[in-house]
Amino acid sequence: MQLTRAADYGIRVMVYLAGLPKGSRVPIQTLASASAAPESFLSKVMQRLATSRLVNSHRGASGGFELALPAADITMLDVITAVEGPVALNACLPHGGGCDRRSFCAAHHVWAEAQARLAEVLDGATIERLAAESSQWMELAQIGGEG
Repeated sequence: MQLTRAADYGIRVMVYLAGLPKGSRVPIQTLASASAAPESFLSKVMQRLATSRLVNSHRGASGGFELALPAADITMLDVITAVEGPVALNACLPHGGGCDRRSFCAAHHVWAEAQARLAEVLDGATIERLAAESSQWMELAQIGGEG
C-alpha cells in the first residue's frame, strides 16, 4: 500500500507554503522546484488543491498560489483527500466500490480498524506542525553543516 506521488507532492507544497509569511503567493515554477516535482504534473495537483479550497490561485504578474486557510486548520488527511479522493483501504469500506462478502468476511473489521486509525493519524497531523518541524530540521541541518 502506497500513496501516489501526487499526494506526496501535495503535502510537500502545502508544507512549503505554510513555511512562508502569511499572504505569500508563489508561482508554480517555484513550487515545482521546492517540491522536486515536474511542473506540468504539479499544476494538476495544484488544481485539485484549489478545487478543494485548500489553496487560492491568482493569475497575472503578481499571481501564484497561497494557502486558503490557516495551516493549523489543514491536515494531511485534507490534502490527501483533495488530491486522491477519500481514503479507502479496501473495497468493502466506506468510499470503496463495495463487496458482496462484507457481511461474513473475517478480515472486514481489521480493514475498518486500519482505515480508521490511518485517518485518525493523518487528521491529527496539521500542515502547520509539519512546517514547524520542517523548519527545525532545516535549522539543525544548517548548524550541522557549519561544523
